[in-house]
Amino acid sequence: MSNQTGSDDLYVGCKAYNGTDTSYGYIPSGAAGSAFCVLFGVSMVAHIVQFCWKRTWWCSVFAVGCFVELLGWAARKWSADCPYNSTAFLIQISTLIIAPVFFTAGIYILLGRYIQIFGKETSFLTPKLYLWIFCTCDVISLVIQAAGGGIASSESDDPNGNTDPGTNTMVAGIVFQLISISVFVYCGTDFFLRIKRFGQLKMFTRGPLAALTSAMILSVVCIYIRSIYRTIELAQGWTGYLITHESYFIGLDGVMMIIAVGVFNVCHPGWLLPSKAEISLPQYQKTSTNSDVEMG
Repeated sequence: MSNQTGSDDLYVGCKAYNGTDTSYGYIPSGAAGSAFCVLFGVSMVAHIVQFCWKRTWWCSVFAVGCFVELLGWAARKWSADCPYNSTAFLIQISTLIIAPVFFTAGIYILLGRYIQIFGKETSFLTPKLYLWIFCTCDVISLVIQAAGGGIASSESDDPNGNTDPGTNTMVAGIVFQLISISVFVYCGTDFFLRIKRFGQLKMFTRGPLAALTSAMILSVVCIYIRSIYRTIELAQGWTGYLITHESYFIGLDGVMMIIAVGVFNVCHPGWLLPSKAEISLPQYQKTSTNSDVEMG
């Protein structure tokens, strides 16, 4: 994970850059660290205000994810000032690798809410079973990635340590997350095909549901891109091309994640997600070609 040349105390405290390789393979950008701290901080505060105002407590997962991202980018800002500090390096690894799990949890819950509103016939899984399965997958992914990070971190403290087992474990956790997202996409596609069959698809092509569904799709795409990038990055190893070039990390992790969570500040479920009772109101029913469909 790092080239620990010289004394181990080089990697504690705040040492100025002296030409020795850092654990990153570069000196992290302080400007990028500050910018993403601000962006995720603003998104976190906005999410807290929004879910408290609308009492959509399940949306707190977005705020938690923002907080974890904030910690990670703060650690990278710390590394910009103290490039050899091992604590800052390990904090950003552990936080930024697991933060998206909270965003996917929110997206899974959102589709579950769709199923609750439009009826159990719109899914081959019940809403409760649906949430249990995918949230459990998130927890499993989180545990695997955290375990891998812990193994790699402990090995990195030893100049002769082997970080490969920890790295491979982290890759396994990300791949597992990627698979669970892929299954989610399948379930989401099945939901909308059933909605179309029941004559309710027009509700999702205009108005609040169109905006919220578009936000969900955009968020999933961003998380997908990030997961593919992190899989390839870690598979290349700690000295690979992607992991030692910060521009890829900023663009394919930082930017993707702020879009993935920030889009729900703009299209917040508390404002746009109707209740089951509201679906029967004229403004929703007039968009449907079949208002006699049983809503469950």
